[in-house]
Amino acid sequence: MRTFLKNGNGLVPCQQWEPNCWVNIVKPTQSDADYIINELHVPSAFYEDIEDMDERPRIEVEDGWCFILMRIPCKETEDFNSVPFTTVPLGIIFKDDVFVSVCFYQTDLITDFIQYTKRKNIERTDNLNFVFRLLLSSSIWFLKYLKQINNRTKIAEKQLENSIRNEDLQTLLKLEKCLVFFTTSLRGNEILTHRLKNLRNTKDLYDPELVEDVEIESKQALEMTNIYSDILSGMMDAYASVISNNLNVVMKRLTTISIVLMMPTLIASYFGMNLESGTTIFNWTFLIVILTSILITAFTTGFFIKKRWF
Repeated sequence: MRTFLKNGNGLVPCQQWEPNCWVNIVKPTQSDADYIINELHVPSAFYEDIEDMDERPRIEVEDGWCFILMRIPCKETEDFNSVPFTTVPLGIIFKDDVFVSVCFYQTDLITDFIQYTKRKNIERTDNLNFVFRLLLSSSIWFLKYLKQINNRTKIAEKQLENSIRNEDLQTLLKLEKCLVFFTTSLRGNEILTHRLKNLRNTKDLYDPELVEDVEIESKQALEMTNIYSDILSGMMDAYASVISNNLNVVMKRLTTISIVLMMPTLIASYFGMNLESGTTIFNWTFLIVILTSILITAFTTGFFIKKRWF
């Protein structure tokens, strides 16, 4: 999907390309790819790098074109059935009066960012500051999704308190995987911010307060991700110990029951052997055997109860 946005009470849509407008492309089709490469003359290598799901944040300059790739958070879609949250590459390419952003996945960040510019009446006056605003919005969305991950973790934890099921453990594993993706992407964005901040020919162009906000939000998101990741890892280790302990308890109880049941069987087997035992002369032999079995079984059971093996 291709949209054109220009300045005017924030960023407002326009029908076609205009100089210095923002060309926003989400989930590009072949037509969008041809438009970017053939009409806007964007290097095809940049477009192909954005398509790579595992591409890391970086900045490149080639033939006057500036290519900036950042990682942004993305909620569960039909493309990511394995995890509820992940990160995807967002590429920004600009030169002279051409400014293009490309993302191969539908995210809430771009839509919310456009609405935010309208509410705050923010216009795109400088390419570099606009990139910093996108990085700031990315960090804010990381924090939003971290809160959702924390809520899902609490729900799974309550369910595990009642009964430890594989489904709940798998939920925690998926959330832990999300936090790994977030940590890696936030570190990459943090390095990208540092490099953009220290570009020689742009040191006097960016807004210092905006860059400071980006660094603060990015650092906060990274710290929160690390905290949640440590908590989740500790929780997984604790439940692994609980599962192992429950297994030991079950095996101990089964062993105890086997020993208790073995006692009357052992006595009955002894008196049931086809040998002269001298018991045939007594009329109360059967009753004596039964009582002896009951007493030994009761004694064994009492012993294990005292040891708290039941």
